[in-house]
Amino acid sequence: VEALAAGSAGVIDWLSTRHGLPFSVVTDFDYPGHSRRRMHGLPSRSGRELIDRLRATVEAQGIDLLCGRRAEILYHDGRTVTGAGLRTPGGALETVGCAKLVLACNGFGGNRAKVAEHMPAIAGALWFGHEGNRGEALDWGAALGAATRHLGAYQGHGNVAHPHGILITWATITEGGIQVNCEGRRFWNEAQGYSEAARVVLAQPGGEAVTVFDARIADIARQFEDFRNAEAQGAVRSAETLEDLARQFDLPATALRDEIAAIRAGETDRFGRLWGEAPLAPPYCAVRVTGALFHTQGGLVTDGSGRVQGADGTVFPNLFAAGGAACGVSGAGDSGYLSGNGLLAAAVLGRAAGLAQLG
Repeated sequence: VEALAAGSAGVIDWLSTRHGLPFSVVTDFDYPGHSRRRMHGLPSRSGRELIDRLRATVEAQGIDLLCGRRAEILYHDGRTVTGAGLRTPGGALETVGCAKLVLACNGFGGNRAKVAEHMPAIAGALWFGHEGNRGEALDWGAALGAATRHLGAYQGHGNVAHPHGILITWATITEGGIQVNCEGRRFWNEAQGYSEAARVVLAQPGGEAVTVFDARIADIARQFEDFRNAEAQGAVRSAETLEDLARQFDLPATALRDEIAAIRAGETDRFGRLWGEAPLAPPYCAVRVTGALFHTQGGLVTDGSGRVQGADGTVFPNLFAAGGAACGVSGAGDSGYLSGNGLLAAAVLGRAAGLAQLG
């Protein structure tokens, strides 16, 4: 945690000043658990833009990117990694030697067997990542005697438009929106966060919920490209009355109206949520959502420079891990995830591991 906190500002400055990534702070809503508005993003606020800009930056530096290869084997001499075996599209196995190796192969969210073993509560959820995230780092680490930690930790999200499969920003909740089930009733304290929301939403009938907000909140949400895409695809609907909104989502109008009325009346919330935002007002908006697994948070144990540690506590001489391959800082479950800490760990430990290659 200390290494991430100390290195975060430097990473943002390095990416923006040296490599031209136009980061800015999200200033018009609060992320769950953040005491200050410190979340940075690129103009579209999308991961797609971030990955594409990073790819372009790598290519501009003359760094080779090998596509169409899949690492299958790590070669080692005792505790020293000597190379990797890469499978080509044609089935041949290429060997590449190395002086040092960084495992930046993400986690294991695409491996349903591993997900079921380590995080059964989310095993049936939509997987919102790349199918190539199979957990090879864990397998290679186990063969080498590396330590692992918090394999049951993950980031979920309980606000994915269904069946469209588009992420809906949690600003729809933090700015005063609510979630109701098919009975038109709220079922939890939505302010707890979007990661644990995945599990809670999936526990509702049909594994679905409806997120209800209003036009004011929609204006804030439109800074996110994903939200604009959801609107364009018809996932987000609006209505002047709660009755019309309920009809569009096959919800009991009386139940939905009662939930909104209780909030407006200032009643003590039965789930413990504190209402600091303006009550919802027409025109109203809503989107049908489900829960999804976004990325695993456990992995190989590393030190502050990304060096992989063995089960005996000593570091491997030339093996590093970062991002989803390494254990993050979310603790053991889903509720410890704090917005941005996955990318924070990936960027800070990734850069630290890269700098260590120069030593």
